[in-house]
Amino acid sequence: MKAAVIYDNGGPEALRYEDVPEPECPDGCVVVDAEAISVEGGDLLARAAGELPAVPHVVGYLSAGTVSEVGAGVQGRALGDRLVALNAAGSHSARRAVPALMTWPIPAGLDAARAAGVPVAFGTAYECLFTAGGLTEGQTVLIHAGAGGVGMAAIQLAKHAGATVIATASSAEKLKRLKALGLDHAINYATESFVEATNELTDSRGVDIVIDPVGGQNLVDSVAVLAYRGTLVSVGVAARAGSAIEARSLWTGNNTLRGVYLGGAILREYDRIHPMIADMLQRVAGGELHVEIDRSFPLADAAAAHAYAESRQAFGRVIITPL
Repeated sequence: MKAAVIYDNGGPEALRYEDVPEPECPDGCVVVDAEAISVEGGDLLARAAGELPAVPHVVGYLSAGTVSEVGAGVQGRALGDRLVALNAAGSHSARRAVPALMTWPIPAGLDAARAAGVPVAFGTAYECLFTAGGLTEGQTVLIHAGAGGVGMAAIQLAKHAGATVIATASSAEKLKRLKALGLDHAINYATESFVEATNELTDSRGVDIVIDPVGGQNLVDSVAVLAYRGTLVSVGVAARAGSAIEARSLWTGNNTLRGVYLGGAILREYDRIHPMIADMLQRVAGGELHVEIDRSFPLADAAAAHAYAESRQAFGRVIITPL
């Protein structure tokens, strides 16, 4: 079968389109024939700097498609089921074996591309807002990188929860389009200081929660927009840089810095996280929540898909299809 593989860490050009062996189906697993593969931020990091247990290595968290094989001991999954599958690697391929426990049925009426865009983005956004941030009705949230997958999910979830939503993005066009998802106040970080703009919007009170998937200096600067007892949630390093936050900067406002990693949460809190993601899929299928698809690439052009995702041009999800 075909897959996009790497032999060494590197830029998008490290991805090669090659033949790889068909997957075996161990006990407790299912084989899912891919219809759509969602390019996640974690996929980009794994390609650039992740561990390679063997080569060639197939990167990728999320794919959606149809079950073609069911391993021994699996219950609740059958041949022909349409599922979303999440695993630490292997999504950038025509098919892969995944633990059945890390799959979700695709609700009727939901296409594979949008289904693939749900678990990580909406699951992560939920954890940032409600588990780490403790969001309640009437609070104010600042969401960095609002046009990304987690950003778009967080805007919608925060608005449905009754929050005032502020978000940053790199262009006026992106911010204009985010209004349809529930954005109240837009900040173009390419042309203005988000610290000054946020403090002006909140009359210097600050915001109750900041969600930051960027890292680097962006995370450090976000401390300055926190309200008293506000929470800063770190959920990514899109800037490819660490953040040296001085703990004393949090003292005056009795602020909190929290980290969110959905992969760690689902392993330790499976009974809570798995049904939460299933609920997100149902809400998307029912039209309450929306997954925006920006562009689709064939698997043979996975390198171009990664390059486009890293360019920050995308408005929503970047999808790879195996055909």
